[in-house]
Amino acid sequence: MQTEEQAKPVRTNAEDATVGDRAGVPYSTGYGVPEPEYVGQQPNRFPDDNKAETQFVTQNHAWAPEPVTEAPENDGAPTSTPAHGTGLPFLQKLIKRNASKMVLLVMDGLGGHPQAEGGQTELETAKTPNLDSLAARGICGLQQPVATGITSGSGPGHLALFGYEPLTYQIGRGALSALGVNFDLQPQDVAARGNFCSVDEQGRITDRRAGRIASAKGKELCALLNEVTLPGVEVFVQPVEEYRFLLVLRGEGLAAAVTDTDPQTTGVEPLAPQPRTAAAKETAELVQQFLAEAQKRLADHHPANMVLLRGFAQRPNWPTLAEAYGLHAAAIAAYPMYRGVARLLGMEPLETEEEPAAKFAVLTKRWRDFDFFFVHIKRTDSAGEDGDFARKVALIEAVDTQIPRLLALDPDVVMVTGDHSTPAVLRAHSWHPVPVLLWSPYCRPDEVKHFGERPCIAGALGPRFPAAELMPLALANALRLEKFGA
Repeated sequence: MQTEEQAKPVRTNAEDATVGDRAGVPYSTGYGVPEPEYVGQQPNRFPDDNKAETQFVTQNHAWAPEPVTEAPENDGAPTSTPAHGTGLPFLQKLIKRNASKMVLLVMDGLGGHPQAEGGQTELETAKTPNLDSLAARGICGLQQPVATGITSGSGPGHLALFGYEPLTYQIGRGALSALGVNFDLQPQDVAARGNFCSVDEQGRITDRRAGRIASAKGKELCALLNEVTLPGVEVFVQPVEEYRFLLVLRGEGLAAAVTDTDPQTTGVEPLAPQPRTAAAKETAELVQQFLAEAQKRLADHHPANMVLLRGFAQRPNWPTLAEAYGLHAAAIAAYPMYRGVARLLGMEPLETEEEPAAKFAVLTKRWRDFDFFFVHIKRTDSAGEDGDFARKVALIEAVDTQIPRLLALDPDVVMVTGDHSTPAVLRAHSWHPVPVLLWSPYCRPDEVKHFGERPCIAGALGPRFPAAELMPLALANALRLEKFGA
């Protein structure tokens, strides 16, 4: 039998991490059936468990869309029974208030993958003595943002962490981007997340992020596209950061059920926008007109000579964290999309820089003002998407140095995880479950001694813990839930 020291993963510094070839995947790759993204639908604020869903039917515990009809697309309600978890209406009946302090630390794209068979992931490679210590005193596992085999976007991944079951509460990235840059998104507006991209002479995508152009250049190009006019609607193009921008169409009768134009790969042409419902036909045609104009105006601006659009959405009307859990919540996030998620759920976004030390400085400064803090670290995900294993390791290590600063505030509950996995070897989001730890004075510690993918498999939360159940567990550990039943 191995001793504890023999079982401990061999750790190296970020500087020693080298890029290797991808090998076998040491996780289950059993894919489920992806759910249709009816992101234009707006669920009721407080779902009625007895009301049938008009856009979906349940068949053998899986979702399937009804045939397209002329029914208004915005009458969709959350499903009567969440895929897993207790659900917001149930929890609302058990909430009790106290003075406890809760912190959710999200390292975006935290989950990783070895570069070669038998190697270590980014998190396992990183030297994380403080996270290891917290894991040894807490309860650990691997969490699934959506379902087995399903690769989660950032929106669903974060909503799940806040307890909003992502197959029930669906929203496109466009609405989150709009809220993130303080755009006054109206109920009838349709918003989309945009990327400036590079295309060759045949119109094929060579770089989905236009070489990560500077934000100043992105702002210049947005001003150019903001001059586009379309019949019957107002057009707003607003810069977000670097190559990212926001597109909003405002007018009567618009519908968000439009497919993405981003194929999520290179070597092919951008996709044509297609209506998901009959009601969205006119909107899809307007989007196509915008793309044609964008192509003309950007022709001489390589590497940003075309655009990709995804996540068409309208603003939903969901319960806030205050309404759902009785929490006065703040978000310490610099990246606009995650500030948008925060605003959507009623959190107060606090001003901060992107560096981890800056985030924890804000946390310390505002500690007395809120009882729930969402602390977001973006660059771990960016490093994974860039295929930079060593940089992702270094970023994780930088966050680890801030953990003593967090614990010095004497929080009642600490959660550490990611919204999804972004292995550098894949350069993209992946389906792999994400390491998660929860610490409180009342958690029941397991045998995990190191915070990493393989150690967490053996944690008490299990190898596929539903992410949407993390919030109820945290509320229980904060002593914020009443007993259920007599």
